[in-house]
Amino acid sequence: MKLLILNGPNLNLLGQRDVQIYGSQTFEEYFSSLKLKFPDLELQYLQSNVEGELINYLQETKADGVIFNAGGYTHTSVALRDCIDAITVPVVEVHISNIAKRESFRHESFLTPVCIGSIMGFGLQSYELAILHFSRS
Repeated sequence: MKLLILNGPNLNLLGQRDVQIYGSQTFEEYFSSLKLKFPDLELQYLQSNVEGELINYLQETKADGVIFNAGGYTHTSVALRDCIDAITVPVVEVHISNIAKRESFRHESFLTPVCIGSIMGFGLQSYELAILHFSRS
């Protein structure tokens, strides 16, 4: 099984940005541990700060599933919502923090209604929980 982990804006700053919320580990470090933990899965990781690039990655993926943390675009991007709705690859929305416990503008996700599920608030382990969903489906 091939899974794409796709991260949106500012997630390239994990390990140095708001460590009290996002932790001190970089995503690259965490991704290495995921590949070791799930050797039977083909895991791919992409990150972009550019909305259009994220849309291109989603439209072009050959993965069996996508684990997507859209960052701030979660709350603003109709274009990403429409893209997820249009593709046939299942998408699980992931957030490191519990967005429902944060600022009110983060409470609404444009993506949740078009994703097969949402996982939030478990730190980086949220990604692992999404992988477990796909690997057991």
